[in-house]
Amino acid sequence: MRTKTLLIIILIIGLLLLTSCQGGKKKQEKTGSFIGGTQGVIARFEPLGVEEKGIYSIFDTETFPIEVTLMNKGEYELQPNDVTVELQGPSPSEFTGIANWKKNNVDVINKISELVKEGGEETITFADEARYTSAVRGVTERNWFANIEYNYKTFAIVPEVCLKFDLRDKRVCNVQEKKAFDVSGAPITIESVEEDTAGRGIMALKFSVKNVAGGKVTLPSSNFEVTDKLAYSLDDPGWECKSGGRTNEARLLDGKADVVCRLKNPLTEGQLSTKQVILTLNYKYRDIVPEKLAIKESVS
Repeated sequence: MRTKTLLIIILIIGLLLLTSCQGGKKKQEKTGSFIGGTQGVIARFEPLGVEEKGIYSIFDTETFPIEVTLMNKGEYELQPNDVTVELQGPSPSEFTGIANWKKNNVDVINKISELVKEGGEETITFADEARYTSAVRGVTERNWFANIEYNYKTFAIVPEVCLKFDLRDKRVCNVQEKKAFDVSGAPITIESVEEDTAGRGIMALKFSVKNVAGGKVTLPSSNFEVTDKLAYSLDDPGWECKSGGRTNEARLLDGKADVVCRLKNPLTEGQLSTKQVILTLNYKYRDIVPEKLAIKESVS
C-alpha cells in the first residue's frame, strides 16, 4: 500500500515538473488574421498536344496552342500588368504563329480568401496555332519554359507590442519575449517576431524573414541580381527599421534576413500599454515553369 502511494506521489511530482518546464518556453503563436501559406503565383502550361507517357506530342504537320495559366495562391491581390510571363527555351526562328513571346496579365487576379478559397486565375494565350517549321527526323523534343515575374507583398501583424518603461513592472504585458503574430500567404514569410529593449525606455522588434518558395527576389521595379533583396516598411512612423545597417531594404543571405525596428524616442516614465504594428515586405519575385513538347515526323 505504501509503495502504491509513493508511486502516485512521484507521478504527480513528475507531471508538475513537466508542466512547469513547458510553461517556461513561450510558444510563438499566430493570431489568425490571415489564411497563410507559402505560395504566391503558381503557373502551369495548358496542354500543348496529346499527352503520351507524360509528354505532350504533336506531328510536324500540326499546329498547337501555347497558353500559360496563372494562379494566385497567396494573400496579395494582383493588379493588371503585375505579372510578366516570357516564353523561353526554343529559338523563335523555329516556330511561326507566336506574335509575342512576352506578355502581362490583363485582369485583376484575386488573392485567396474565405470567399475565393482557391484564389483567382488568368490564362495568357501566346498562340492559337503555333507551328514547328524545322525538319523533323523521327522525333524532335523541345523544352519550353515560362519565366514568371510578379510584384508581391507580405503583411505581418503583431497585435500586441509591449510599450513598458519600467521592465520590473509585471502588469499588462512582457517586453523580452517572442510575440504572437500573423503573416499573409506569400513566397516570402516571417518566421518569428521577438521583442527586446535597445536602451532605457526604447523597445525593439526583430522580424525574421525567409524566402520559403525558392525563387529569386529583388526590389520592386528593379532588375534581378546575384543578391536577393526586398523593400520593407512599418506602419508606425515612431519606429526606425534597419536590416544589416540598411534602411527600408533587406538583403537575403541563404534566403534569410532580419529586420530590426526600434522606437525613435524613449517612452515617457511610467508608460505602460500595448499597440499593434504591421510590417509590409514589398518585392518582385521570379520563378520558372518547364514543359516538354515532342514533335513527331509525319508518315507520308
